[in-house]
Amino acid sequence: MTTTTPAAPARPGAGAVLPPLRIGPITVDTPVVLAPMAGVTNAAFRRLCRESGAGLYVAEMVTSRALVERSPESFRIISFEPDEVPRSVQVYGVDPATVAAAVRMLVEEDLADHVDLNFGCPVPKVTRRGGGAVLPWKRDLFSAIVRAAVDAARPAGVPVTVKMRKGIDEDHLTYVEAGLTAQDAGVAAVSLHGRTAADYYSGTADWDAIATLKQAVTDIPVLGNGDIWSAEDALAMVAHTGCDGVVVGRGCQGRPWLFADLAAAFAGSDERIRPGLGEVAHVVRRHAELMVEHFGDEGKALREMRKHMAWYFKGYVVGGEARAGLGLVTSMADLDDKLAALDLDQPYPGEAAEGQRGRAGSPKRPILPYGWLDSRELSEDFRRDLHEAELSVSGG
Repeated sequence: MTTTTPAAPARPGAGAVLPPLRIGPITVDTPVVLAPMAGVTNAAFRRLCRESGAGLYVAEMVTSRALVERSPESFRIISFEPDEVPRSVQVYGVDPATVAAAVRMLVEEDLADHVDLNFGCPVPKVTRRGGGAVLPWKRDLFSAIVRAAVDAARPAGVPVTVKMRKGIDEDHLTYVEAGLTAQDAGVAAVSLHGRTAADYYSGTADWDAIATLKQAVTDIPVLGNGDIWSAEDALAMVAHTGCDGVVVGRGCQGRPWLFADLAAAFAGSDERIRPGLGEVAHVVRRHAELMVEHFGDEGKALREMRKHMAWYFKGYVVGGEARAGLGLVTSMADLDDKLAALDLDQPYPGEAAEGQRGRAGSPKRPILPYGWLDSRELSEDFRRDLHEAELSVSGG
């Protein structure tokens, strides 16, 4: 791909911005983590990201119940290519025993090298059952789940990490307490998305909260997440917060080469990827090929590709009719025809291709179980109800 240098002066020999990220026995030379995103970070997309740069690439979230029940979809989600090391799995769960069983299965059957626990999901189907970003409000439940996972993974030497949000809303913040609890439980790192569940993906991420967590949690790495749309954003977050690494989600949608930019930036280089439309089309074609291999079904693979089209072609002069057609591709032949019809000599469009991508929306009042905020402790009624919580959550 075409590379150019920005207007700022080069920094030859500037050296690494941060030391390698250490998560238990795992060393990540470039302190960057690909955030798990449902329907996005499957094996095909992770391969594109790995080929571009360096970091830790996490698979889509899978529910602990689905793993324990050995659902075929859950095993597809945690499928890794032979050269994909370390194998990183994110587990969602609300019942300590089920989470422990799922983690134990992952490590005893050698299915993962790293397990991340999801306490950051803000979607209603998760929060209405007391899961995801709202679960740390119940401090005893949060502690029990984290400790159960760490204990289950410890015999195999597999590190467990926690990814979370600030809390339910600005009046019900949990991140500092949860970070300290996770540290005491023996996790290898914590990641904070600088938004609450109520923020959803709206507004601006609160990097000050990441700085606050870093000051409080001192024995393990603290990673920052939220509003990293470029390598420059990643460097700015590190400078602002003092975090030990960054987690990248929506910023890499339709832009797997962002990881090349991040690797260069953290190595102290100003080199960046600036692809023309022909190069973008090449990546789209390869992405589709990998999706066909992953799903083993061309029709399903191309349907899954449709969501990526708007992300890939953001900022390029493609035209409404062509964009609509790319969003309805049905086969590899159809994709080839539509890509060939584009002006593939078009250069990188600059600022139009930069900035926010993916969903944003507006703040949303979190949907919680009735009475969830009445106490920080888990009642017996809630404990019984939580056993059903994973049944309505995707991920296997």
